[in-house]
Amino acid sequence: MLDLFLNAIAAGILLGGFYAAMTVGLTISFGQLDIVNIAHPAFIVLGSFCTFVLHEHAGLDPLLAGVLLAPAFFCIGIGVYSVYYGSFERRGDESLRGLAFFFGIMFILEVLLIMTFGVDYRLVETSYIGESIKIGVIGLPFRMLVPFLAALAMAGGIYLYLSKTFTGRAILAVAQDRLALQLMGADPVRTKQIAFGIGLGTAAVAGSLLIMLGPVEPSVGRLYIGRIFAIVVLGGMGSIGGTIVAAIILGVVESMVATFYGPSWSPAVAFGFLLMTLAIRPSGLFGR
Repeated sequence: MLDLFLNAIAAGILLGGFYAAMTVGLTISFGQLDIVNIAHPAFIVLGSFCTFVLHEHAGLDPLLAGVLLAPAFFCIGIGVYSVYYGSFERRGDESLRGLAFFFGIMFILEVLLIMTFGVDYRLVETSYIGESIKIGVIGLPFRMLVPFLAALAMAGGIYLYLSKTFTGRAILAVAQDRLALQLMGADPVRTKQIAFGIGLGTAAVAGSLLIMLGPVEPSVGRLYIGRIFAIVVLGGMGSIGGTIVAAIILGVVESMVATFYGPSWSPAVAFGFLLMTLAIRPSGLFGR
């Protein structure tokens, strides 16, 4: 029983790292820019299929493919935000109509993927995905360990960028005091473009991690919408560190429930735990 318990904890921590990779981009767009990008999981799935194509036709390692795709997704993010700003935010219509805009993008991406790849599951295979290491009685499969380490590296890099660079600090300030940001010589619109681009850039990497964990199909992103938004709120809106902690908490709770009570219970119990936590601390773990 102790072995099972320890392995469930370890699996939950690794799963939480993957959830953090999926959520860190939304932490920027939703938590710091107040843009409800409901299409973020769809872009992650797009990253998975782009990774699949690069792996199948160019033989690229999935993680390397995700890193190479990130600049392209960054440019897509700049374009998407430019359309969003010109159509909604500039006119003050970003609340409901902006949400409908991202819903539309989500369904367009899903339909395009279905038309291109069909509804079959796709996966990638590398020499290390099926391997694992043992630390005492705890088994750590590489297909979960690699995404966990990649997620920590990506989140750490974004945290350093946001806290140590002028543009990063401008991103942190843009949703709080637009006028003060302009007085400091920064363009709020350009700052938001860069921030949204970074958020979508992380989706490419998260997509490569998703297809490493298991097979994907075009609509699989819907399974993660509730999770990643809940993690952003639980961690404290806009907090990168809070996102990591909240993601690991959710991963551990899901893993424990799935191990001892069955996988069908894990989403309900995990979200119940999140709601209970937010009832006690509405601002989230690291919110102010």
